[in-house]
Amino acid sequence: MEGVTLSLVIVVALAVVFDYINGFHDTANAIATSVATRALSPRYAILMAASFNFIGAFAGTAVAKTIGAGLVDETTTTQAVIVAALLGAIAWNLFTWYLGLPSSSSHALIGGLLGATIVASGTGALKWDGIVNKVLIPMVTSPFLGFTIAFGLMLALYWIFRYARRKPMARIFRRLQVLSAGYMAFAHGSNDAQKTMGIITLALFAAGVIPTIDVPVWVIVVSATALSLGTAVGGWRIMRTMGSRVVELEPVHGFAAETTAASILLGTAHFGMPVSTTHVISSAIMGVGSARGPKGVRWGVARRILVAWVITIPAAGIVAALSWFVLDLFGFG
Repeated sequence: MEGVTLSLVIVVALAVVFDYINGFHDTANAIATSVATRALSPRYAILMAASFNFIGAFAGTAVAKTIGAGLVDETTTTQAVIVAALLGAIAWNLFTWYLGLPSSSSHALIGGLLGATIVASGTGALKWDGIVNKVLIPMVTSPFLGFTIAFGLMLALYWIFRYARRKPMARIFRRLQVLSAGYMAFAHGSNDAQKTMGIITLALFAAGVIPTIDVPVWVIVVSATALSLGTAVGGWRIMRTMGSRVVELEPVHGFAAETTAASILLGTAHFGMPVSTTHVISSAIMGVGSARGPKGVRWGVARRILVAWVITIPAAGIVAALSWFVLDLFGFG
């Protein structure tokens, strides 16, 4: 195929590695609450999450187009820039996974792309409208919505079932949480797989293999497969943090948090906003926990998560910038 080079093959392979790591890094986003509440066994939860992640990846490409053409000038992008972006994202994902912190794979990739682009082509290659409207504003508003809506939904459920006996209601919501966990896994796949689709499509465009930033079908299949396989491996370190260290969850809390987060993710994906599934589900979990009162959330753990949120984009960007200098030194791309 015309335009296919060794550097392009390396980019695609590295993107698949990132997608796989994204899967096991973000397994907790889809299933931590359902495992913590015993609505699903870990084995069945992971199988369901992997399956719905794969299906959700075919739900659209609006986010992929934002990554591919909405944040940086695609005509200035080289294979070295994309490799550096992926290295920055992978390094940050593995670092936060080792610490058990649920940071954002989406923002790690965005930070890597911005950092590598700045050192390679300058700030003039950044599309500020896209960065502000598609990344920065949703980065602030989506966790706020996750917390607020989940808090409100939890209060509503408390009021509606205020006279119900606890054990029968727990059994009902444990069954309902199976549905909400599948809904969350589908939303996670529709959102996160598109990040890899976008970066591979950008690489194909930069190599001249495709004429426009339109996602080829094979890219969708590859991205969906890598994400679902990574999810099947499971990220148990982060799952413990999400499932029990922030809030002590019961089935009703898991149902409210997952339903809230999945609805927000599908809405933002429709508008091409690459928001963080980690931010949304974490804030929703904090929201349902806060409905119990200020002591319903372990704010010390939540504070560590918030710090990871804030520094993800600049940290991944710095690693990507350093990676680009090394790649440029050796004449890559």
